[in-house]
Amino acid sequence: MRAAKRINSEGERIIEKAQEEAERIVARAQEQAAFLIEERGLTEAADAESRRIIAVAEDEAAEVRRGADEYAAGVLAGLEADVTRTLNSIERGIAMLDERRAANAPAPVPVMSDPDEGYGAVDAPEDEEEGASPAGRR
Repeated sequence: MRAAKRINSEGERIIEKAQEEAERIVARAQEQAAFLIEERGLTEAADAESRRIIAVAEDEAAEVRRGADEYAAGVLAGLEADVTRTLNSIERGIAMLDERRAANAPAPVPVMSDPDEGYGAVDAPEDEEEGASPAGRR
């Protein structure tokens, strides 16, 4: 009977120890599960926050691009106006110089009508009177 009691008490002690170990394992598993759930929640929150930050950054980048495009369009329009004014000024200058050259062009040199007349014989223009010298035409 003593041996039975001892075996029974030893069995109870082993069962108690196993039960304590089981409780410890369950508690540890619960802690691990809570950690994983919390970690997953943090991961999901971090993912959501990263998506939000990316969306904000993309919106800001689009706004910066729009502003840069508007600025560039304004600068190019101003440059086009400047170039147009400059081109018009150049064209007016060329026209003025052409007019000056036409006004200051030397009178055409008369050509001899009959080579037999000799040197010095020159045809007078039709609108001039006979006997007028070429120097008097100026």
